[in-house]
Amino acid sequence: MDDNIGRIHSIETLGTVDGPGIRFVVFLQGCHLHCKYCHNRDTWDTKSGNEKTVDELVNQIKKYKSYINLSGGGVTVSGGEPLLQVKFVTSLFKKLKSIGIHTALDTSGSLPINDNIKELLKYTDLVLLDIKHIDNEKCIDLTGKSNKDTLDFAKYLSENNIPAWIRQVLIPTITDDENDLLKLKDFISTLKNIEKVELLPYHDMGKFKWTNLGYEYPLKDILPATEEDIQKAKNILKI
Repeated sequence: MDDNIGRIHSIETLGTVDGPGIRFVVFLQGCHLHCKYCHNRDTWDTKSGNEKTVDELVNQIKKYKSYINLSGGGVTVSGGEPLLQVKFVTSLFKKLKSIGIHTALDTSGSLPINDNIKELLKYTDLVLLDIKHIDNEKCIDLTGKSNKDTLDFAKYLSENNIPAWIRQVLIPTITDDENDLLKLKDFISTLKNIEKVELLPYHDMGKFKWTNLGYEYPLKDILPATEEDIQKAKNILKI
């Protein structure tokens, strides 16, 4: 596919949770992980979605530039997994940087770092890095993939002083074990570029998407995370 054409799952024009300020959020189509709690199961297929060019997206983004700039916001590219369309995201971020718009990449970082990813990061102002699970075996069980690439990605960001937020979905009985959270805290303490640590409460609102696609939702017996669950984990992480 042309580097200037991407497969888009959906767009949120006035997002407030995926980075600082008001953000234009582009959700790309396609993901190589199989997270059991995924609330966008319909993003996994790499051949679905709507094709858009960089210029088409930028022209749409420009309509919201005044809101974005006044709020200290920008554009966030999420997924799916945006690194699967790394050249498209690079082309988009280059264009956004040329017109003074802040760029954020929301990723699991779960692909080996290569020259294309390094090039993208040159035009990335902030990375929202989703560490699925700090324990490798539990990560494999939860997502179908090792956490090695994610942790290597985090280290690369730190070594190159690329600002990052660490995010983890807090799933009762799965990612809320005290020892695992302490390991996560220790790992984060080795990184020098972390501006924020976010715990995202697990919910099952995407369960209907699994059902509509003909799949059984893997975590149907897991209760959503409560405020108490989140606060307990924050106390362990000291955030």
